[in-house]
Amino acid sequence: MCTWVVFIIVVVFIVVEKQYAYLRCVLVEEALRRIRSVADYQFGKGVGAKLFSEGVKILYSRNTGRIRYVYLGSERLATMRPTDGLFSLSIAGARRLVQNTSLANCFVTVRDDVSRFIADGGDVFAAHVVRVDDDVRAKDEVVVRDEKGEVLAVGRAALSSEEMRAFKKGVAVKVRRGIKGES
Repeated sequence: MCTWVVFIIVVVFIVVEKQYAYLRCVLVEEALRRIRSVADYQFGKGVGAKLFSEGVKILYSRNTGRIRYVYLGSERLATMRPTDGLFSLSIAGARRLVQNTSLANCFVTVRDDVSRFIADGGDVFAAHVVRVDDDVRAKDEVVVRDEKGEVLAVGRAALSSEEMRAFKKGVAVKVRRGIKGES
Protein backbone atom coordinates (compact mmCIF):
# COMPACT_ATOMS: atom_id res chain seq x y z
CA MET A 1 0.00 0.00 0.00
CA CYS A 2 2.79 2.41 0.83
CA THR A 3 4.49 1.91 -2.56
CA TRP A 4 1.23 2.77 -4.34
CA VAL A 5 0.93 6.00 -2.41
CA VAL A 6 4.51 6.95 -3.29
CA PHE A 7 3.86 6.03 -6.94
CA ILE A 8 0.71 8.18 -7.08
CA ILE A 9 2.50 11.11 -5.45
CA VAL A 10 5.35 10.86 -7.98
CA VAL A 11 2.92 10.71 -10.91
CA VAL A 12 0.96 13.70 -9.60
CA PHE A 13 4.22 15.62 -9.10
CA ILE A 14 5.32 14.89 -12.68
CA VAL A 15 1.97 15.99 -14.12
CA VAL A 16 1.94 19.18 -12.04
CA GLU A 17 5.56 19.92 -12.98
CA LYS A 18 4.75 19.56 -16.71
CA GLN A 19 1.76 21.87 -16.39
CA TYR A 20 3.85 24.40 -14.47
CA ALA A 21 6.60 24.27 -17.13
CA TYR A 22 3.99 24.82 -19.86
CA LEU A 23 2.43 27.73 -17.95
CA ARG A 24 5.85 29.28 -17.34
CA CYS A 25 6.66 28.99 -21.06
CA VAL A 26 3.36 30.66 -21.98
CA LEU A 27 4.03 33.50 -19.51
CA VAL A 28 7.53 34.06 -20.89
CA GLU A 29 6.19 34.19 -24.45
CA GLU A 30 3.48 36.64 -23.39
CA ALA A 31 6.03 38.89 -21.63
CA LEU A 32 8.33 38.77 -24.68
CA ARG A 33 5.41 39.69 -26.95
CA ARG A 34 4.53 42.58 -24.64
CA ILE A 35 8.01 44.11 -24.46
CA ARG A 36 8.39 43.78 -28.22
CA SER A 37 5.03 45.52 -28.74
CA VAL A 38 6.03 48.37 -26.44
CA ALA A 39 9.36 48.76 -28.28
CA ASP A 40 7.55 48.76 -31.65
CA TYR A 41 5.23 51.49 -30.42
CA GLN A 42 7.98 53.55 -28.81
CA PHE A 43 10.84 53.22 -31.33
CA GLY A 44 9.22 52.14 -34.61
CA LYS A 45 7.58 49.11 -36.17
CA GLY A 46 9.81 46.04 -36.27
CA VAL A 47 12.28 47.34 -33.67
CA GLY A 48 11.02 45.10 -30.84
CA ALA A 49 12.09 41.82 -32.43
CA LYS A 50 15.55 43.22 -33.26
CA LEU A 51 16.12 44.83 -29.87
CA PHE A 52 14.75 41.97 -27.75
CA SER A 53 15.81 38.64 -29.26
CA GLU A 54 14.82 35.21 -27.95
CA GLY A 55 17.65 35.10 -25.41
CA VAL A 56 16.56 38.08 -23.30
CA LYS A 57 15.92 37.74 -19.59
CA ILE A 58 12.94 39.62 -18.19
CA LEU A 59 13.00 40.61 -14.51
CA TYR A 60 9.89 41.59 -12.59
CA SER A 61 9.34 44.03 -9.73
CA ARG A 62 9.13 42.24 -6.38
CA ASN A 63 6.47 44.66 -5.17
CA THR A 64 4.14 44.90 -8.16
CA GLY A 65 4.98 41.81 -10.23
CA ARG A 66 5.22 43.96 -13.37
CA ILE A 67 8.01 43.84 -15.95
CA ARG A 68 10.88 46.02 -14.74
CA TYR A 69 14.19 45.17 -16.48
CA VAL A 70 15.24 43.46 -19.71
CA TYR A 71 18.71 41.88 -19.87
CA LEU A 72 20.66 40.14 -22.60
CA GLY A 73 23.30 38.08 -20.88
CA SER A 74 24.67 40.30 -18.12
CA GLU A 75 23.90 43.59 -19.89
CA ARG A 76 20.76 45.57 -19.08
CA LEU A 77 19.13 46.67 -22.32
CA ALA A 78 16.18 48.59 -20.95
CA THR A 79 14.11 49.47 -17.92
CA MET A 80 10.34 49.67 -18.17
CA ARG A 81 9.21 52.84 -16.46
CA PRO A 82 6.30 52.21 -14.06
CA THR A 83 4.85 55.69 -14.64
CA ASP A 84 4.06 55.33 -18.34
CA GLY A 85 4.94 51.72 -19.25
CA LEU A 86 7.59 52.77 -21.78
CA PHE A 87 11.29 51.91 -21.88
CA SER A 88 14.35 53.81 -20.73
CA LEU A 89 17.28 52.50 -22.74
CA SER A 90 20.71 51.74 -21.37
CA ILE A 91 23.83 52.44 -23.42
CA ALA A 92 23.96 48.72 -24.29
CA GLY A 93 20.34 48.88 -25.49
CA ALA A 94 21.09 51.99 -27.55
CA ARG A 95 24.08 50.32 -29.20
CA ARG A 96 22.00 47.25 -29.99
CA LEU A 97 19.32 49.50 -31.46
CA VAL A 98 21.86 51.26 -33.69
CA GLN A 99 23.52 48.00 -34.83
CA ASN A 100 20.43 45.89 -35.48
CA THR A 101 17.85 48.13 -37.05
CA SER A 102 17.44 50.97 -39.44
CA LEU A 103 13.73 51.05 -38.62
CA ALA A 104 14.09 53.02 -35.39
CA ASN A 105 12.93 56.62 -35.28
CA CYS A 106 14.56 57.82 -32.09
CA PHE A 107 17.94 59.22 -33.14
CA VAL A 108 19.41 62.67 -32.60
CA THR A 109 22.73 63.39 -34.33
CA VAL A 110 25.01 66.08 -32.93
CA ARG A 111 28.14 67.86 -34.14
CA ASP A 112 31.41 66.03 -33.57
CA ASP A 113 32.97 68.97 -31.72
CA VAL A 114 30.53 68.57 -28.78
CA SER A 115 30.54 64.77 -28.72
CA ARG A 116 33.03 64.51 -25.82
CA PHE A 117 30.87 66.79 -23.65
CA ILE A 118 27.75 64.73 -24.40
CA ALA A 119 29.58 61.42 -23.86
CA ASP A 120 30.42 62.71 -20.37
CA GLY A 121 26.69 63.16 -19.69
CA GLY A 122 26.13 66.77 -20.72
CA ASP A 123 22.79 67.81 -22.19
CA VAL A 124 22.33 68.33 -25.94
CA PHE A 125 21.57 71.92 -26.96
CA ALA A 126 19.44 72.71 -30.01
CA ALA A 127 22.32 74.59 -31.65
CA HIS A 128 24.38 71.36 -31.71
CA VAL A 129 21.77 69.17 -33.42
CA VAL A 130 22.76 68.20 -36.97
CA ARG A 131 19.98 65.70 -37.73
CA VAL A 132 16.94 64.38 -35.90
CA ASP A 133 14.39 61.75 -36.90
CA ASP A 134 11.08 63.26 -37.98
CA ASP A 135 9.00 61.25 -35.49
CA VAL A 136 10.78 62.51 -32.35
CA ARG A 137 8.39 64.29 -29.96
CA ALA A 138 9.06 66.06 -26.69
CA LYS A 139 9.53 63.56 -23.81
CA ASP A 140 10.43 60.69 -26.18
CA GLU A 141 13.32 58.39 -25.34
CA VAL A 142 16.16 59.17 -27.78
CA VAL A 143 19.63 57.91 -28.66
CA VAL A 144 22.22 60.63 -29.21
CA ARG A 145 24.85 59.88 -31.88
CA ASP A 146 27.81 61.70 -33.35
CA GLU A 147 28.13 62.38 -37.09
CA LYS A 148 29.88 59.03 -37.60
CA GLY A 149 26.85 57.22 -36.13
CA GLU A 150 28.49 56.18 -32.83
CA VAL A 151 26.30 56.18 -29.72
CA LEU A 152 27.17 58.98 -27.30
CA ALA A 153 24.29 59.01 -24.81
CA VAL A 154 20.67 58.18 -24.07
CA GLY A 155 18.07 60.59 -22.74
CA ARG A 156 14.70 62.26 -23.16
CA ALA A 157 13.88 64.80 -25.83
CA ALA A 158 12.97 68.19 -24.41
CA LEU A 159 11.83 69.43 -27.83
CA SER A 160 10.11 67.92 -30.86
CA SER A 161 12.07 67.29 -34.06
CA GLU A 162 10.69 70.46 -35.67
CA GLU A 163 11.65 72.53 -32.64
CA MET A 164 15.16 71.04 -32.56
CA ARG A 165 15.66 72.10 -36.18
CA ALA A 166 14.19 75.57 -35.70
CA PHE A 167 15.62 76.62 -32.33
CA LYS A 168 19.19 77.80 -31.89
CA LYS A 169 19.07 78.07 -28.10
CA GLY A 170 17.94 75.82 -25.28
CA VAL A 171 18.20 72.18 -24.28
CA ALA A 172 17.06 69.74 -26.96
CA VAL A 173 17.80 66.48 -25.08
CA LYS A 174 18.13 65.93 -21.34
CA VAL A 175 20.86 63.28 -21.23
CA ARG A 176 20.34 60.56 -18.65
CA ARG A 177 23.60 58.69 -19.25
CA GLY A 178 26.61 59.22 -21.47
CA ILE A 179 28.94 56.46 -22.66
CA LYS A 180 31.73 57.65 -20.34
CA GLY A 181 29.52 56.99 -17.29
CA GLU A 182 28.69 53.45 -18.42
CA SER A 183 31.97 51.73 -17.51
